[in-house]
Amino acid sequence: MRTRLLSLTASLALCTLALPCSARAEKPASLPVETEARPVRPALWKVADEDTTIWLFGTIHVLPEAVDWNSGAVAQALTASDTLVTEVPMDAQAKTQAIMMRLSQREDGKSLRDTLSPEHRASYEAALRKLGLPLGAFDRTDSWFAALMLSLLPLQAAGYDLAHGVDTQVSELAKARGMDHQALETPEYQLGQFENLPPETQETYLAEVIEGLPTMEADITEMVGAWKAGEAQKLAQILNEQESDPAIREALLTTRNRNWTAWLEERLETPGEVFLAVGAGHLAGKDSVQELLAREGITAERIQ
Repeated sequence: MRTRLLSLTASLALCTLALPCSARAEKPASLPVETEARPVRPALWKVADEDTTIWLFGTIHVLPEAVDWNSGAVAQALTASDTLVTEVPMDAQAKTQAIMMRLSQREDGKSLRDTLSPEHRASYEAALRKLGLPLGAFDRTDSWFAALMLSLLPLQAAGYDLAHGVDTQVSELAKARGMDHQALETPEYQLGQFENLPPETQETYLAEVIEGLPTMEADITEMVGAWKAGEAQKLAQILNEQESDPAIREALLTTRNRNWTAWLEERLETPGEVFLAVGAGHLAGKDSVQELLAREGITAERIQ
């Protein structure tokens, strides 16, 4: 069942933002690299004018093991660029964890479970039991934080690790090369997108994550396979086969894509070469960054 991947991948984006890698490598090359039957060729786009080139590269935030994505046109683009741009700063985990813990704490004096409908509470408690967690594990937090944790824990158990994620790897490569590193969003903004969801929308978000748990590993595996093969259209179909709650989609995807599109338009006015690496879901399907750029008369050329 693939209908809940938007909520799941949004949670994984937060994992990259706020949770420490359990096995962060000092050098990406030191990580074991998965042996592929076929070369890994994730999609790459180019946006350019007379004196500015911006590469658009979609990432996968967590992987079970490192894969050799840094080859071919992607490697050439990264090497040629003087600036890396990611969704958020990749070196502020401690600060961001503190922000997350502050924002996620309930302020209404109620427990999380007491705010859920009877149906959602039953499925939520069943998910906690299955994961071996106390029923009150997240009672003092908001629903979005519980959704994040319920997304992360099964993947950790299956061997998925942020240290193997492409965001971590590309950031380490950029640091080793002395590249300038900028971010599209602050931790406060990205966490605020979740915190500012209305309570009923947060409950829907949590329910969607729970509904997707039984097939989450298989769904993520399919998504990763499409990413490895550069099948952007298939990736879009997986993510958008049935859309999430419109408020969730607007907050976690569409609004951010519009903001990033405006940033790209403005960045084209400054000479240079930029490698922009963001979650692959933002570069696929309806309201993708490329689609929004096209509406502004800017072409994103597929390179790989």
